[in-house]
Amino acid sequence: MEALEERIRALRKGAEALSLTSNDTRKKALELMADSLISRRAEIEKANHEDIERAEKNGTSPALLNRLKFSDDKISSAVKGLKELASLPDPVGSVREKRELDPGFVLEKVTFPIGVIAMIFEARPDALVQIAGLALRSANAIVLKGGREAEKSNRILIDIIREATESVVNASWILGIESHEDVDRMLALDKDIDLVIPRGSNKFVRYVMDHTHIPVLGHSDGICSVYIDESADIDMAVRISVDSKTQYPAACNAAETFLVHRAIAPSFLPVFGKAIKEKGVVIHGDEETRKYIPSALVATEDDFHTEYLALECAVKVVSSIDEAIRHIAEHGSHHTDSIVTSSEDAKSLFFRSVDSADVFCNCSTRFADGFRFGLGAEVGISTSKIHARGPVGLEGLMTTKWLLSGHGEVVADYSGPDGKSFHHKELM
Repeated sequence: MEALEERIRALRKGAEALSLTSNDTRKKALELMADSLISRRAEIEKANHEDIERAEKNGTSPALLNRLKFSDDKISSAVKGLKELASLPDPVGSVREKRELDPGFVLEKVTFPIGVIAMIFEARPDALVQIAGLALRSANAIVLKGGREAEKSNRILIDIIREATESVVNASWILGIESHEDVDRMLALDKDIDLVIPRGSNKFVRYVMDHTHIPVLGHSDGICSVYIDESADIDMAVRISVDSKTQYPAACNAAETFLVHRAIAPSFLPVFGKAIKEKGVVIHGDEETRKYIPSALVATEDDFHTEYLALECAVKVVSSIDEAIRHIAEHGSHHTDSIVTSSEDAKSLFFRSVDSADVFCNCSTRFADGFRFGLGAEVGISTSKIHARGPVGLEGLMTTKWLLSGHGEVVADYSGPDGKSFHHKELM
């Protein structure tokens, strides 16, 4: 087998070839990917079953097992996602700005693929399909390192995707790696890889940042909060809170902390406590919360810094919206936070003050998702403040070029006291 360095350099050539493919070619490749997932479903399910059996024997947590499962429903959802991704407008060659510097002297800012992207993610085979689809649609080559728990699932999926697309794309654009040693070697290839997107613990993301010169984009923890304002509708607040916690508790956008205004606590907490316990959720509450939910465990400071990724949550009563905002700033992870309120002033203050990638009002935190945002899919949620923030879809996998078209213009003509002036006329 070729050395990893040689295979990644081949991806560089593949990325260049992919960037020249037509929109129709990449759409066709996505459709072939989707069809192959259906026709080879039995192979996928067999590999995934073997991964799950091994993970169970190794004592893998229920939350991770839930992420690992690539069930029939998840395969169908992945196929649907690929078909919807194919239907989106071509992200390559989109004109973001167009400006005439002087008559006939036109400047454009146009989108182009980033190039070669390395994605390191947790044990989610469905995430691999999403990421590969986004990479292909945006004409980027991709290196994929999934969790060890999903090794067989990831391996068969990459084989299926490569075989399905090679006849139309005719380029080496996707590569799977499996070992920690490969990750370390990959992180040293800053001349061949343009962007690394890690998804995992704070410790792991920091490790990636400390061991590479490649730009890094991503998030670590998803400590998401729902704040129940004093003006909230009780029924709405309970419904949103239950969905945020239980709809899919293993997701990074599931709520982990509930902050409840003291004025509404007596009416909200007993109803919330009953509803959430019926879903099997373990509650860690502060002293005031336990007055209304006596069965709640005593919350420690660590509970408000914990991403449970399971049917477990922390609840705290706060004296004001300002205290809720301060709590989120001190304990949150800048991922997704939501307020339930009927006050426009409270909504406005929360939107302005909470420094998170996604800030919601009167809806579940689970809406923080590239597919639900209409991005087609996502490679992850970015909590950084440069390049891309929030769900990273097609747009987040693009960069731009400035294209300037003239007729022999030279800077000397625009210099000095008698130089010509730019008129900078906006054309879009």
